[in-house]
Amino acid sequence: MHAPRPAAPESASASTRALSRRGVLTAVGALGLGGLLTACGSDGDSDTDGGSATNSSAGEGTWRFRDDRGTTAEADRTPKRLVAFVGAAAALHDLGIECTGVFGPTKLENGEPDPRAGGIDVDKVTILGNTYPQFNVERYAGLRPDLLIAQMTEPPALWYVPEESAEKIESLAPSVGILTAKSSLTHVIGRFAELAKSLGADLTADPVTSAEERFKSASATLRRAAGAARAKGRSGLKVMAVAASADILYVAAPDAFTDLRFYESLGVEFVTPSKTGTGGFWQELSWENADTYEADLILVDNRDGNLQPAELKKTRPTWARLPAVRADRTFPWAVEERYSHAGYAPRIEQLAATLRQSEPVTS
Repeated sequence: MHAPRPAAPESASASTRALSRRGVLTAVGALGLGGLLTACGSDGDSDTDGGSATNSSAGEGTWRFRDDRGTTAEADRTPKRLVAFVGAAAALHDLGIECTGVFGPTKLENGEPDPRAGGIDVDKVTILGNTYPQFNVERYAGLRPDLLIAQMTEPPALWYVPEESAEKIESLAPSVGILTAKSSLTHVIGRFAELAKSLGADLTADPVTSAEERFKSASATLRRAAGAARAKGRSGLKVMAVAASADILYVAAPDAFTDLRFYESLGVEFVTPSKTGTGGFWQELSWENADTYEADLILVDNRDGNLQPAELKKTRPTWARLPAVRADRTFPWAVEERYSHAGYAPRIEQLAATLRQSEPVTS
């Protein structure tokens, strides 16, 4: 197993869907991946048309939702028995919509909820599979699902839906795929909000509006912290996002990740790798070349199966010699945070605080 690559090899046809899923999800551990913020500026992306004109809210007769594959899911009533990838279910939970079943990293080995489950009560949902390619098709059919919901990094593949049973799974109920890579973070959050509203969510409820206000406030704070960081030293603060495996250090291309792209739009200065592999997400460096890029702060992919800073410092001499590591300037990067204001507001606050505390450590 190698470090995660949160995008499949490019494929747009059904004939290559299986290859896409295998390219994405045979990576290490539990993989993954992240226009409501008018007050704080945009992500620098023009939001693509998700087909909102064809989406119908609860109570309007036939239910429709046009997803990011350009496919319109339809039902003769608003879907109630929802099954979703755990991150999508967590985002919907934050908006007041509960799922009957989930798949993907839901529980840790000790039985505690996986952080990716957000506020879901993991003991009250049917878990169809906790790791890829686990997905109990018979149990899924037994739930009599009205709708399957998953994120996507390379359409049309649905995140964590196994290639071997994808056709069977997707034949049992309509499905919705929300694109969560190479897009605007606020757009992705907005797409989940749009889906939740169509399923009956009240987006004016206090928990929803409070989370949005916290997100806006956090984003404004990060913008100020990024501005102050740019004024430090000769070239400000450079931030590098990475994932680490036993053999390879993966350096992230910030424009490929919706959260990094958003932080960049707020003024955070990222290291951009000179070249990337298939999908455009990572540059792969051998550990001998781990010092290819200089950075004052390093964001480290914190998903299970990736090597983390404490272990890296002990086992990878080239990592231990990096200026940011010597200065203890590493930060946990939640690549698979749920796409909701409630999910991202604390992450943005933490990053802003880290930027304020950081000083240039590179030449």
